[in-house]
Amino acid sequence: MNFDENTLTDAVLARISTDSDPRVRQVMSSLIRHLHAFVREVEPTEAEWFEGIRFLTETGHMCDDKRQEFILMSDTLGVSMLVDTINHRVPAGATETTVFGPFFVQGAPELPRWGDVARGQPGVPCFVSGTVRDTQGRAVPGAVIDVWQTDGVDGVYDVQKADGSMFCRGRVTTDADGRYAFRTVQPVSYPVPDDGPVGRMLRRMGRHPWRPAHIHTMVARDGYRTLTTHIFVKGDAYLTSDAVFGVKDSLVVEFHPHLAGATPDGGRSDVPFTTAQYDFVLAAD
Repeated sequence: MNFDENTLTDAVLARISTDSDPRVRQVMSSLIRHLHAFVREVEPTEAEWFEGIRFLTETGHMCDDKRQEFILMSDTLGVSMLVDTINHRVPAGATETTVFGPFFVQGAPELPRWGDVARGQPGVPCFVSGTVRDTQGRAVPGAVIDVWQTDGVDGVYDVQKADGSMFCRGRVTTDADGRYAFRTVQPVSYPVPDDGPVGRMLRRMGRHPWRPAHIHTMVARDGYRTLTTHIFVKGDAYLTSDAVFGVKDSLVVEFHPHLAGATPDGGRSDVPFTTAQYDFVLAAD
């Protein structure tokens, strides 16, 4: 048959069997229509199209058990955040979600109230506390909060280091009144990995790879939707230009500075420290 640029899309769509899975048919039909529309709009040269294929091939080659370059591409193009928003529409009053990120690890240590998440990592000492409640304002006891973050100096996660040590991650559980508290170091801004094809893509677009300082949290309790979100540091230089579009105003928190002295856990600090308070609100499952 003599297909041309006006008839080819319909011809490709017609090849999808009506016996195929309905969701597959819906997804692939939409993908084909949008992909063909993109090509018609951009009118790439053959050299440009091959460069796109090469970019995707190199992106795949960068993926291994410690790095997922395709997720990084999805993050930096805003797709991950869009998928997160669509899949986690929450009722009024519930804490907003944001991107999960690639650095969560199972098996973080269980910590008591005011336990040390940082586990000796350098940085400004920080004390974080708050409550977990439902949308009716009732305390949620027994909620498990996974916490993970960068160190407080270099802006790296433990999984990015070769020695295999675990730091700046832990699990705390709310008490009978829904309260939680932990010690850590104040997180710092850091760049997403930019030494691969996604990094080159960002530079070609005139964009930086930086994420504002934040603490990852995942809050889980039977009967409630698991909440994955961040606590962002108010005043960070990258809040309005987060490389992965994860910032939401409701998640930005004041980290209050304090001089050396008495700390919220009943101890003392010989150096200046910060405190932050954030109350999570869970939606019913």
